Amino acid sequence: MQAEYQQRRQQLMAKIGNGTAIFRSAPMAVMHNDVEYTYRQDSDFFYLTGFNEPQAVAVLAPHHPEHRFVLFVQPKDREKEVWTGYVCGVDAAKEIYGADEAYPIAELDEKLPQYLEKADRIYYHLGRDGNFNDTILKHYQSLLRTYPKRGTGPVAIEDTGTILSSMRLVKSEGELQLMRQAAAIAVEAHQRAREFTAPGRYEYQVQAEIEHIFRLRGGMGPAYPSIVASGVNACVLHYIENSRQMQDEELLLIDAGCAYGYYNSDITRTFPVGGKFTPEQKVLYEIVLEAQKQAIAQVKPGNSFKAVHHTAVRVITEGLVELGILTGEIDKLIEEEKYKPYYMHRTSHWLGLDVHDVGVYQYGEDKPQILQAGQVLTVEPGIYIVPDTKLAEDQPETHPRWVGIGIRIEDDVLVTPTGHEVLTAGVAKEVAEVES
Repeated sequence: MQAEYQQRRQQLMAKIGNGTAIFRSAPMAVMHNDVEYTYRQDSDFFYLTGFNEPQAVAVLAPHHPEHRFVLFVQPKDREKEVWTGYVCGVDAAKEIYGADEAYPIAELDEKLPQYLEKADRIYYHLGRDGNFNDTILKHYQSLLRTYPKRGTGPVAIEDTGTILSSMRLVKSEGELQLMRQAAAIAVEAHQRAREFTAPGRYEYQVQAEIEHIFRLRGGMGPAYPSIVASGVNACVLHYIENSRQMQDEELLLIDAGCAYGYYNSDITRTFPVGGKFTPEQKVLYEIVLEAQKQAIAQVKPGNSFKAVHHTAVRVITEGLVELGILTGEIDKLIEEEKYKPYYMHRTSHWLGLDVHDVGVYQYGEDKPQILQAGQVLTVEPGIYIVPDTKLAEDQPETHPRWVGIGIRIEDDVLVTPTGHEVLTAGVAKEVAEVES
């Protein structure tokens, strides 16, 4: 992968011209007291370097005569490594990660100015690390003060996201291999979850089966906190307590994805705990499934990102009207968003290094993002009949037989040159398959 990281850096440097780009590693997150979570690198930092340690800074300076790619890293410390594990160190940062120069992180303030004083601007994302934001601003302001004496130096700070997000949005073959593996592991985990689910078992037991597969197959673990929501819990979009005992004649909604090699999958399936849908569950499920199928059909080069959501909204609205849950003319209901009490989220998001991956969805009101080969998005329509839902005055009160039913069906879809590929198609979703 080092060749690909190098290619990405070269592509970014070509875009920033005479600028200097600075990237900060993710901080360590504390679980409690002095116990830390498993480290997870900042996605932009990892995308450009493959370097997976905290307390690091990457600098890209295409205008520098010798050092175009510079790493500041933790130095080797034998005593510390006994407790917390080995680090790459300064020398190996050049040998393994291809840096033109590397320094101990403690020398950042001293060494950084030489990579900024000939740049016309700084490219940096003002993130959650307030102290490091202050460091960058301090150097920027210092160089601004001395600009009249030199006539060179950065006169602006520009967010790296404006350039890097568009690069990350289109996946390479190497990235797609990792995403396919993340999807394959999650497919197996969802299949195991459906086999294991039975009345009387607890949501957390199903979660354990899912996440066991994630690690057993070489994944990093869950891509996000696994949602295992039975009964009315399925109407809570991000329910993660996973503590309830499952009952017969209820649905179980599982939204769980695997992280593999830093890339993520994201799958949702909803199925009956006892193996058979009730009539109400079945008819709502079929509406969501049809909405998903028609929305997936919109995933192809040249179509707008918005078309996927608009298609799902129309199918769901039509279905709710047919059942008498909504009343009115379809186009007007959609325009006035009367469907939102039952379908309150968007149909898709980008997927990649982040579960909700970077990338613009539209460029102002009149210019939507156009789908192109190499993009990966989720397609995840749903219907949620939430208890005590507040409805518009011109809409009927929801009949109790529907209340408490929550359904979502989600797949990961790659835009191909001729259409699309459903990366997660291996998980059953047809009614006959789900009930078998």
